[in-house]
Amino acid sequence: MIVGFDTADDAGVYRLSDDLALVQTLDFFTPIVDDPFDYGRIAALNSINDVWAMAGTPITAMAITCFPKKGVEFSILAEIMRGGLEVLTQNHVALLGGHSVDNAQIMFGYSVTGVIDPGKVATNAGARPGDVLILTKPIGTGVISTAIKFAKAPAEVAAASIEVMLTAGRDAAEAMREFDVKGATDVTGFALLGHAWELACASCVTIEIDSSRVPLLPGALELARAGLLTSGDKTNREYVADDIEIAESVGKDVRSLLYDPQTAGGLLISISPASADSFLARLRKTYSRAEKIGRVLERGAHSIIVS
Repeated sequence: MIVGFDTADDAGVYRLSDDLALVQTLDFFTPIVDDPFDYGRIAALNSINDVWAMAGTPITAMAITCFPKKGVEFSILAEIMRGGLEVLTQNHVALLGGHSVDNAQIMFGYSVTGVIDPGKVATNAGARPGDVLILTKPIGTGVISTAIKFAKAPAEVAAASIEVMLTAGRDAAEAMREFDVKGATDVTGFALLGHAWELACASCVTIEIDSSRVPLLPGALELARAGLLTSGDKTNREYVADDIEIAESVGKDVRSLLYDPQTAGGLLISISPASADSFLARLRKTYSRAEKIGRVLERGAHSIIVS
């Protein structure tokens, strides 16, 4: 076992030979958009992202489905699975089967297996002092999904959020392999600050984030200001608050977005300053709003500093 659960990484990695290892993960969640086809697509990308976050190549998937036998049309489940299969096919991931459970609450996702060269694995423990931190996607999907749930998200705001969630992490993983990146994580339910905290703890460093440089989805700040926060906002704060130092100048609503749980979020990547500009230019061919958002420091009093 190369990577286990001790460093809170996105996936486990198991060496098969000197030049081949398996990357394994699973993820599933409740609907966050109204359209079942989009829900299936987002669920698939959210699951596959964990393999890409390790710089791996996904190859197979097993579906995980919770769906009620009564009260909901089975055509909805068909659309969910059709959406997921489309994403798997687009990314050359073979669906091998899966398992379904009769359940009142709909949930959907995948267990995904990938492959990687054991010498090319990117992990939470790979950030080094002096590195630049790059985020590939804007944040705010949590508050926007909450607004969609309560029919308070403007159509253009919802559409922009869905578009970002449906942007695959495949090209980022390819770039990570090209630039020999060793430190990375994806930003999902633990929010930007939570996942940055895991990166800092596993690497025994302090991460400094410039909140003014963090890309935000259009409309996300306004929805946060309106109080459309997820339950994860509170739990994320409670879990890491004592180990994070946030400047007084960082506004309340920006703080909410930094703690906002993401779905199919971007990758947070730690890379040497000498390679950062070239790497960012490479990323922006696919991720137009990829941005340098901070840096890695020697370990200090707190794991995260936000200015």
